[in-house]
Amino acid sequence: MELEGRGAGGVAGGPAAGPGRSPGESALLDGWLQRGVGRGAGGGEAGACRPPVRQDPDSGPDYEALPAGATVTTHMVAGAVAGILEHCVMYPIDCVKTRMQSLQPDPAARYRNVLEALWRIIRTEGLWRPMRGLNVTATGAGPAHALYFACYEKLKKTLSDVIHPGGNSHIANGAAGCVATLLHDAAMNPAEVVKQRMQMYNSPYHRVTDCVRAVWQNEGAGAFYRSYTTQLTMNVPFQAIHFMTYEFLQEHFNPQRRYNPSSHVLSGACAGAVAAAATTPLDVCKTLLNTQESLALNSNITGHITGMASAFRTVYQVGGVTAYFRGVQARVIYQIPSTAIAWSVYEFFKYLITKRQEEWRAGK
Repeated sequence: MELEGRGAGGVAGGPAAGPGRSPGESALLDGWLQRGVGRGAGGGEAGACRPPVRQDPDSGPDYEALPAGATVTTHMVAGAVAGILEHCVMYPIDCVKTRMQSLQPDPAARYRNVLEALWRIIRTEGLWRPMRGLNVTATGAGPAHALYFACYEKLKKTLSDVIHPGGNSHIANGAAGCVATLLHDAAMNPAEVVKQRMQMYNSPYHRVTDCVRAVWQNEGAGAFYRSYTTQLTMNVPFQAIHFMTYEFLQEHFNPQRRYNPSSHVLSGACAGAVAAAATTPLDVCKTLLNTQESLALNSNITGHITGMASAFRTVYQVGGVTAYFRGVQARVIYQIPSTAIAWSVYEFFKYLITKRQEEWRAGK
C-alpha cells in the first residue's frame, strides 16, 4: 500500500510520492528536506546542497606565522614581563647562589646545599631576608630584558637572512645573542652590584638607597661597572651557548615553530643548564668583583680587585682550582627554572600580543 504524497500535509513544497517513486524514496527525500540539505521547487534554492563549513579551532594565526606583525614594541613588552617575572620568582635561589660563591665565607654562612642554605637564612635572619634587594633587581630587569629580546629578535632575523636565507642559522642565533648581551648588561650591571652587596651575609645595607649612596661616595660611579667586562666575558659565551642550544632544541621539539609551551619550557631549561655549568668560573669572578669580599681582599695587595685578570688570580690564590666552581649547584638549579620561565613567559606574551594585534587589524 503506497503512502500518500506530502504536497499539502508534509514538508512545504516537498516532493509527493508518485507512481514512479517508492515509499522508501519518498521518506528519504522528506528526511533530506527536514535536515535542510536539499530544497524542492517551493522551498527556496533549488538543489542547494551545502556541506557545513568546518571551523578549525586552531584556525587563528600560527605562532611562527606572526613575525611580520611582531613589532619591536611587542618584543620589548614581552621581554620586560619575562625578565621581571623570572628574577622575582628565582630571587631567593639567586641570594643563595651569591652566598655560596663567597670565597672565604663567615663560619655562620657555610652551606652544604641550596635547600639547607635557604632554610638557615630564613631561620636565622628572617623570612624576608632572601628577598632583600628584589626591588632594584626588578627595576633593572625590565628595561634590560626589553632591550635584550628586541635586539636578539631583530638581529637573528637579519643575520639569518644573510647567512642562511629562508632558514635558521645557529651562527646567527649565537651572534645575535652576543650583541643583545651588550645592551642587557649595560642596563643590568648597576642593579647587579647593588643586589649582590645586599645579598651577602652580614650586609650593612637594608635599603637600596643606602647601598647606592655608600658605593657612590666610597668607590665612585665606576664601581657600578667594575664587573662589566667580566660580566660580558661571562655572558657573551653564556648567551651564545644558551641561544644556540635553545634554537637547536626547538628544531627537534618544535620543528613547525608553533606556539608550544612545553617545548619552550624544556628547551629553555636545558639551554640554561648547559650554559650555566660551562660559565660558572666566570660567574664566581663576577661575584667577587661586585662584592669586593673583604676576606678575599686580604689576599690581594692592591686593596681593590679591579679587573677580570685580578679576579681570576685572587680566586685561585684563595681557593685553588675548585674555587672556580663554587656555587655551581646553586647556579644550575637557579638557571634551569630561570630560563624556562623567561622563555615560556616571553613566547606566551609575544604570541598573545601579536595575535591580538592581528585580530585588531583584521576587525578594522
